[in-house]
Amino acid sequence: MSDPYFFGYGSLVNLATHEYGDPRPATLQGWRRLWCETSYRKAAFLSIAPAPGAQIQGLMAQVKDGDWQALDAREAGYDRLDATHQISHELAQQVPCAVYAIPQSKAAEQRPSPAPILLSYLDVVLQGFMQIYGELGARGFMDTTDQWDRPVLNDRAAPLYPRHQQLENAQRQLVDALCKDYGLDTI
Repeated sequence: MSDPYFFGYGSLVNLATHEYGDPRPATLQGWRRLWCETSYRKAAFLSIAPAPGAQIQGLMAQVKDGDWQALDAREAGYDRLDATHQISHELAQQVPCAVYAIPQSKAAEQRPSPAPILLSYLDVVLQGFMQIYGELGARGFMDTTDQWDRPVLNDRAAPLYPRHQQLENAQRQLVDALCKDYGLDTI
């Protein structure tokens, strides 16, 4: 039996945030990405919700020997779901593949002031999409993600996201341009 894979649609697309093997572009069918919040975190983070007919780009990578412990710890608060039959990829055969999602039971009800998106987190996500899919992929991420109706907290000077990465000038300029193009309020 072959090693299973995971499908990442946010920070896991950025190869600098993990060392999982055989990373490759992939697409998840029937889901849409969204910013959400729970009572466990003060900032918004990415999840997915079922959306018939929708698809999102991301990255799949191998979980050696099916050892999910480290990845489950990284994705604490998420449920690991089987997505084997919803992943499109270029492998010659179908492989077991999982995706992480926040269950509705853990999602916080919308607060009067929605939790902000950390710019250091958005930087990591968009850097990953730029590396794998180029500028069009970064724009595609923005287009296929919902719940942008929240502020973006500019924490670049003192990053709050634990897996923050240094962006090249061109990457930072593109992230800033995308925030402006999509009308995101940076605080």
